Amino acid sequence: MIKVKNMERSRIIGAIVIVLALALGIFAYFQTSREVGQPPKQEQEEDAAENETPASEQDIRVFSPVPNSIVQSPLKISGEAKGGWYFEADFPIRLVDESGKEIGLAVAQAQGEWMTPDFVPFEATLNFSPSATETGKLIFEKDNPSGLPENAQSFSVPVRFASIETTTVKVFFSPSGSMDCGLVIPVERTIPRTKTVGRAALEKLLEGPSREEQNNKLFTSINEGVEIQKLEIRDGTAYVDFNEKLQAQVGGSCRVTAIRAQITETLKQFPTVQEVVISVNGETEGILQP
Repeated sequence: MIKVKNMERSRIIGAIVIVLALALGIFAYFQTSREVGQPPKQEQEEDAAENETPASEQDIRVFSPVPNSIVQSPLKISGEAKGGWYFEADFPIRLVDESGKEIGLAVAQAQGEWMTPDFVPFEATLNFSPSATETGKLIFEKDNPSGLPENAQSFSVPVRFASIETTTVKVFFSPSGSMDCGLVIPVERTIPRTKTVGRAALEKLLEGPSREEQNNKLFTSINEGVEIQKLEIRDGTAYVDFNEKLQAQVGGSCRVTAIRAQITETLKQFPTVQEVVISVNGETEGILQP
């Protein structure tokens, strides 16, 4: 009987010793973690979740414009993005106003080898129409040729718009599916008030249709890279000179007719213009031939 009681007492004492040893071990673990500046695993996981950087910020850095800066057209944009953001060395940038309306579109061009996982510098110039709102967002979009939502990614920078006086002009684009090559449709553009309103309207024409207008089946027949070299209005005639891009690889009478119609109608909206003479590098003969 005495032996049984002694055995039970020994088991109880042994259990107490084990519990105390475990408690001391746990206490020592927590104490050591704090002394070396490493919180327990649960606390580490919580801190990591709180300090996690969004993937977009890890993949793209915008140097200019800085957030909430005042911007005006043309807007110079610079930064760097991981190579995976580019396709064929570029990706799109959109500017929207406070209501979400797109008022400008540009293409960021890689300033180096883009087929790399590292950051690659980019630059862009974005021309935009004056906004009716005070604020907006510059939206950088990862180029996504697959069109799959899981591959889409974007990064936004808030901006403010400079307060300026504006006026409205029309630019003319061709409707898809029309059998009339000379048929062009007017759409409005808001521009800063200027004395050279004719040139400003042509510059808006050269920017091409917006994404919304393209969705509405409007397109331009004018090449990218066309520049106005000179515009002069005398005695009711507008003389406008372009660089050689205007007629580069332009073939077919229908396209030539559409180009002339776009330029002519954009200029003839102004009461001081009744006729339009188009030239390329000063030459009027033999240009824009089918």
